[in-house]
Amino acid sequence: MNQAELKARTEQVLRDLGIDPLVIAHRTLPYFEEVSEHLLVDAETNVETGKIYRLTAAAAAAWHNMKQQAAADGVAIYLVSAYRSLDYQAGLLLAKQDAGIPPDVFFTSLAPPGCSEHHTGCAVDINTPGCDEVTGVFGETEAFIWLSANAARFGFVMSFPPDNPWGFIYEPWHWCWHSNS
Repeated sequence: MNQAELKARTEQVLRDLGIDPLVIAHRTLPYFEEVSEHLLVDAETNVETGKIYRLTAAAAAAWHNMKQQAAADGVAIYLVSAYRSLDYQAGLLLAKQDAGIPPDVFFTSLAPPGCSEHHTGCAVDINTPGCDEVTGVFGETEAFIWLSANAARFGFVMSFPPDNPWGFIYEPWHWCWHSNS
């Protein structure tokens, strides 16, 4: 699917949710095609909830290698999000709407369906014990310091640093694996 088709699909999903696509028109958001689910593998299971996090096989292997090295260095990291389908992402937006949060606010921390790296099966949200999930506080942890120094060796890049060009909040927990890193 080309960029124009991905953009049109994203705009249709937004209209289906009752969101005017113009709310994101001023942003230079990239579009990401949804990976075929048959290309995903189970990367990690949350031992408390049983939730399974899925990634592409290559991203999962890189995640396992990175997590193992972090543990060897005395740093515990684990997944709190990985692959998300377009439908799942749309459900996250709907929950924000139901909570009364306007789109111009929730689109600073949540990508529209079609614009989330999670659709690729290569993006992960990472946490460490004792830290609230998906908050800027993660950027103050030993885990973040370790990731900043080591993640690139495993092909992971932090996607949304402070003042990123896409208008997202600083997300020190969100990292994406790139095969050419």
